[in-house]
Amino acid sequence: MGDIHFIASQTDTAQEALDRLSARYGQVPFERAGVIVALGGDGLMLSTLHQTTGLPVYGMNRGTIGFLMNDYSEDDLTQRIAMAEVTVTNPLSMIAGLPGGGEYQGLAINEVSLLRAGAQAAKLRISVNGQVRMEELVCDGALLSTPAGSTAYNYSAHGPILPLGSEVLALTAIAAFRPRRWRGAILPKSAVVRFDVLEQHKRPVMAEADSRGVERVEWVEIRSEPDIVHRVLFDPGHGMEERLMREQFV
Repeated sequence: MGDIHFIASQTDTAQEALDRLSARYGQVPFERAGVIVALGGDGLMLSTLHQTTGLPVYGMNRGTIGFLMNDYSEDDLTQRIAMAEVTVTNPLSMIAGLPGGGEYQGLAINEVSLLRAGAQAAKLRISVNGQVRMEELVCDGALLSTPAGSTAYNYSAHGPILPLGSEVLALTAIAAFRPRRWRGAILPKSAVVRFDVLEQHKRPVMAEADSRGVERVEWVEIRSEPDIVHRVLFDPGHGMEERLMREQFV
């Protein structure tokens, strides 16, 4: 995999690990690295992946959740990296229309979410590949999730866990009021999904791509980006497919 560049979150635990590991294995500049080792939690992993398109990232858990991280150990790190399983994922791209005509663009490894930004429920119109599929969804919000992100916010909102090789996306409502029984949809990875915000002045909506976004939007269009590749490394037998499977039997 080549030389290692270590990156760590700002916690004392992660910073101490950074000092010990970089002293033991060396620390090359980011631009010369063959692999990135991320020390922290899932938030750091997502942040690192957004900075490292195509470059493999091996995470070790020095945070709280650690779904995307391997167990922490200072021994045999180069061997663990050499033997690691590679999980390849493609992000979602989000284009959001802003009041006044501007646009905001973002990438999401986990999900793009729309959330009400005021006291009243949001009203959204949902289109797939240019065809309106739901004239009005009254809800706290909605999200479109990748398989890699399906155990995160999507799962908390009662969306389905998606196998990595399924080539589908999960469209999930957040606290749907009307239609009350609507639980969402599973869409092909090639689908282009558009949300139009109805009554936007009375019912403002914010949009986020992996928790980064804008406070008010008029519409959001989302699609998968197969030409953008992220590579996450896992210890053998503990890859993302296995983790997704275990989550369904907890």
